[in-house]
Amino acid sequence: MGTTADRFKAAVEAQELSAVEELFTEDVRLYSPVKFTPFEGRPMVLGLFGVLLRTFQDFRYVGELAGSAETAAGADGGSADSTILIFRATVNGKQIHGIDLLQFDEAGRIKEFTVMVRPQSAVQALGEAVLAGLVEDGLVPQP
Repeated sequence: MGTTADRFKAAVEAQELSAVEELFTEDVRLYSPVKFTPFEGRPMVLGLFGVLLRTFQDFRYVGELAGSAETAAGADGGSADSTILIFRATVNGKQIHGIDLLQFDEAGRIKEFTVMVRPQSAVQALGEAVLAGLVEDGLVPQP
C-alpha cells in the first residue's frame, strides 16, 4: 500500500483525482506560490488539483525527502511528519522546477500542502493558467 506520499505520487502521476481526495483531511490547507492566503478545505483544494492536472504538461516527480517540519498553522512550534516531493513540469512552454511539501496529521492524511516553484517566469505562467482554470471551473469569480 505504501506511505501517504507514495500513494499521493501515484495518484497525481496517474491523474486520479478521486485517489488524491481520500489522502486529504477535510480541512486541508494548500499554500500556493501564486496566492498569499491558502486554499482551504477539501472541496477547494480538490478543485485546484483538477485545474493543476489539466495545466501541467510532462509532470513528473524526480525526488523525495522525508522528516518533520513546523506547520504554517503551528507557528507556536507545532510540527508534523513531512515529505518533500521534487517535481519537474511544463506550463505554457515554460519549464518548471518545484517542490510539494506534504505535512501529515496523526492518521497520516495530508493536512497542509505547500507548493514552491521556480523560476519567476514559470510562477507567472502557472499563476495565469491556474487562475484561468479556476474561473473556468467556477471556483473563483472573474477578476
